[in-house]
Amino acid sequence: FGEASEECQTLVQWLAANAPDDPPSLPSPVALEILPRQLVLEGEGSTHRMTVQARYSDGTTRDVTRLCLFLSNNDVSARIRPDGMVTAGKRGEAFVMARFATFTVGAQAVVVPKGLQYQWAAEPEPGDIDRLVHAKLRKLRILPSGLCTDEEFVRRVHLDVAGVLPTRQETERFLADADPGKRTRLVKELLGRKEFVELWVMQLAEMLRIRSDGNQQMSQKATLLYFNWLSQRLESNTPLDRIVRDLLSATGGTFGNPASNFYQVEQDTLKLGENVAQAFMGMRLQCAQCHNHPFDRWTMDDYYGFAAFFSQVGRKAAQDPRERIIFNSASGDVKHPVGGRAMAPRFLGGETPDVKSKDRRAVLAEWLASSQNPWFARNFVNRVWAHFMGAGIIDPVDDVRVSNPASNPELLDSLARRFSESGYDLRALVLEICNSRAYQRSTRPNETNEGDLRNGSHAMVRRIRAEVLLDAISQVTATKNKFPGLPLGARAVQIADGNVETYFLTTFGRAKRESVCACEVKMEPNLSQALHLLLGDATNQRIPDGGVVAKALKEGRKPAEIVEDLYLRCLSRRPTRTELDALLASVPADKPREALEDIFWSLLNSKEFVFNH
Repeated sequence: FGEASEECQTLVQWLAANAPDDPPSLPSPVALEILPRQLVLEGEGSTHRMTVQARYSDGTTRDVTRLCLFLSNNDVSARIRPDGMVTAGKRGEAFVMARFATFTVGAQAVVVPKGLQYQWAAEPEPGDIDRLVHAKLRKLRILPSGLCTDEEFVRRVHLDVAGVLPTRQETERFLADADPGKRTRLVKELLGRKEFVELWVMQLAEMLRIRSDGNQQMSQKATLLYFNWLSQRLESNTPLDRIVRDLLSATGGTFGNPASNFYQVEQDTLKLGENVAQAFMGMRLQCAQCHNHPFDRWTMDDYYGFAAFFSQVGRKAAQDPRERIIFNSASGDVKHPVGGRAMAPRFLGGETPDVKSKDRRAVLAEWLASSQNPWFARNFVNRVWAHFMGAGIIDPVDDVRVSNPASNPELLDSLARRFSESGYDLRALVLEICNSRAYQRSTRPNETNEGDLRNGSHAMVRRIRAEVLLDAISQVTATKNKFPGLPLGARAVQIADGNVETYFLTTFGRAKRESVCACEVKMEPNLSQALHLLLGDATNQRIPDGGVVAKALKEGRKPAEIVEDLYLRCLSRRPTRTELDALLASVPADKPREALEDIFWSLLNSKEFVFNH
């Protein structure tokens, strides 16, 4: 600011008065509001001025627009001046933010071309998901794509719900079924399979960092018991809030009560607080360790107050040197680095509870996994949504902050409310998402939604994650894997220990479970993956080892029948007439095996196989 500005004059006057302290009775800001919360700007260059009001501890309200710092997360679509004036740019969405004191608030700005010709085509809305997705699309002037074909759906839903490809028999039975409710029925069948449990145990194991560490901190036995404990809970459909409460309040031996391994995986008090916030609420508090968070509401007081819940976790040796005993030591505090005061445990964004003569972790567990905590249910439904849709409503899923808003906050709130009302039932949530038209849409975009990635206007093409892809290759080639600690033929999703690695899984981005960050799972395709499929033993060796083609020829099946079977195995569809004719032209009548195995190899290397669509 310049010398003539009010800011400069205020500082000069304060210094001239010998820089007096504020009187103790001075009201302090307790809340901040930006208005309007949502705005639509039509045409490049159109403007709208934002207003920001602060509410103070004495009940008064003040317009603080002039005192705010304004930011936009997308200047291309909507930039905001220091005085709060928003100017529209290219078509798209932006989130404009205002910072004042320790508060950051934001509003959604949608920019559409002026005079855009748009007419919504009425569609069924079987549930709240589609109603709220459609409402957002109408606001963006976007038309959704049509539904996917039955061939696309049967493959997509098998991979997403159970982490397996449908067999030829399952595909043909589904395609032949004329019942209009067959898609819902298929989802329910998959939810009852053990593969559903295995897929979701693997994902929760990543979030909980279940892995041995090569020393006695987390032995292989403790790791396996911890993984099996989680598997049993999901298999019995234990509500997710109950699982989290059991983890956070766990005491006893890491063998006798495997949930207590939660406190053996990470033993640093501050890191425990960070991990719990990120895993169970989607929040990254790390910035607030050294300073108030620059792009969120969290302060250093919030950070150390939350970490104080874990300051009295006790650990001691058991009779077996591989086991540890976790207990409440009833002593110990977290000190604030500024001033060294002991911090009282405080819920994030909430009250300071009474923890006297109580296990602090149990107090936190009851609040965190309850409807009183506004972030718990939202975090889990957002993670599940991201799994099925390719991106979270908040994305990344574990970076919840004011400056990273939900693409559809009404949808996120609706899903979270029904998830809570269902008793935190994971299967009910999955069924609701898979029954929606938003999930069942085609991946083929139209001219209005081609650039849309987060609003459910079309399905996203997603690379299959490492473990599921390896299992799919093993399934279609009729080969078996051998992983340390598991019997021959075990699936990659069944690996309990994050410390177990193979070249394939590492190349395709399997999480090492070294942190709770969702970013550990790498889903982006790269050159190494392509080369490994082209040249490595994942395809070249497995095709002859499994003998799928050789067995079919021995049974007297014709090349056309074998090609059709390979397509149904790998892609869950039959080849088109053009594809079949072109491929059969390359198969010699006298020695067809090598050519047919080449066709098999080409299918395993196709985008259609490696991606879920």
